[in-house]
Amino acid sequence: MKFTVERDVLAEAVGWTARSLPLRPTSPVLNGLLIKAESGEVSISSFDHEISAKQTIEASVEQEGTCLVPGKMLAEICRSLPNADVEFVANDSTIFMTCRSAKFQLAGMPVADYPELPELPQISGTVDGAEFAKAVSQVQIAVSKDETLPLLTGIRLEISGSTMTLLATDRYRLAMREITWNPENPEIEAAVLLKAKTMTEVGRTLSNSGELSIALPENGDLIGFSAGSRRTTSVLMDGQYPNLRALFPTETAVHAVVRTSDLAEAARRISLVAERNTPLRLQFTEDGQVSIDAGRGDEARASESMPAQLDGHEITVAYNPTYLSEGLGAFDTDFVRFSFTEAPKPAVLSGQDEPLSEEDLSYRYLVQPIRLPAN
Repeated sequence: MKFTVERDVLAEAVGWTARSLPLRPTSPVLNGLLIKAESGEVSISSFDHEISAKQTIEASVEQEGTCLVPGKMLAEICRSLPNADVEFVANDSTIFMTCRSAKFQLAGMPVADYPELPELPQISGTVDGAEFAKAVSQVQIAVSKDETLPLLTGIRLEISGSTMTLLATDRYRLAMREITWNPENPEIEAAVLLKAKTMTEVGRTLSNSGELSIALPENGDLIGFSAGSRRTTSVLMDGQYPNLRALFPTETAVHAVVRTSDLAEAARRISLVAERNTPLRLQFTEDGQVSIDAGRGDEARASESMPAQLDGHEITVAYNPTYLSEGLGAFDTDFVRFSFTEAPKPAVLSGQDEPLSEEDLSYRYLVQPIRLPAN
């Protein structure tokens, strides 16, 4: 095998596929990147029996062939090469790389031992890549880090016609984002559960090409994503995911609207004295203010107040500072709306463009309050 390719093109493709290499491979060959050269193209692939990644790049192919190269080492070499064309040659079990005066010789790995790459399922529809990436970032904050509850370490992807919904929860908060996509079948209904790491990686690395294609499984357990010259597949997670939609209250008696940036900045400042997850207390009053404070007694204390539009009776609630700050940070609207049933129950946060405008329900963040001690 012999081909020549631009250094930046090779480094980008190798770097992207190497990101999917397993940390603890079940077989040494899974540490390798499969490189195949044919018909003016070179494909670079990784696979660990769960997640596959493949990118195809243009190259000047003099001799077709396939080889398996230690992935992390190849990625480091490509990053270090000078900005010039790279000549890549594989003979039997040895790989030679030349870039200007830099020369590398690597031991190849047995191609015959490498597992067969899964085929991308049939494309089910497309979605705007940037919108998908944003949706993933908004829900991933609620993903559980508790590995003893593996189902909650995933993100649920639901499809109903032209609506795509992403959901995640760690039992203390719940995030749900709805976006529009373009299905091949307008009557499609589907629901799958993927590892949050996979979804985050797809959003981060496949969203820059504009349109993201999604291949949903019809009968199997494999989902696929493709954008530009990149494609990735992932095995789905097993298990019965909880019905998160049922946790959103159907009626709320109290609503408060605050400027998002003001509350987020105040929460960040007040959190400086909230050691060991000391709760942040929010008191919404009828005089159009919300006061936020933390600490009590001889401890470090801090407080701040700002305007708030209140509809309903006065209410005082307390939240884990991390949960509140991360939730506020997920909104890109100028204002955030708190919808309460009563103080000990979870509140729903949603976005608003103006204090008196309609709420934007495309993103909702439900957070469990911390029960305040009785006075």
